[in-house]
Amino acid sequence: MADQDDVRRLALELPEVTEDDDRFAFSVGTKGIAWVWLERSAPKAPRVPNDGVLAVRVAGEAGKQDLLAADPDKFFTEPHYNGYPAVLVRLAAVNEAELRELLVDAWRIQAPKTLVKQHPDL
Repeated sequence: MADQDDVRRLALELPEVTEDDDRFAFSVGTKGIAWVWLERSAPKAPRVPNDGVLAVRVAGEAGKQDLLAADPDKFFTEPHYNGYPAVLVRLAAVNEAELRELLVDAWRIQAPKTLVKQHPDL
């Protein structure tokens, strides 16, 4: 079972990843790799952070669909993310190793290619 402390620790271990000052979100340069899900509890209600769910960047629609099909108890989406390369992750349903893999994959997608080449172990 993972939580936001695990997300923060694992994300900030990645090269050149920073945490947003205004919200729970992590980027490499200006490109987001993971952020708290802003849930809408009712139609037209304001979105509010859901600390138990993390949005994570994925490699396109195929990668997103693969995760969604692999384990719907861990991964889901919502209409707001239709056509967007990110999947929603229930933190309580993933372990630290799974979370690390998701974050590393997101980092590899968003990081400059030269930075990725400098860290072949990731």
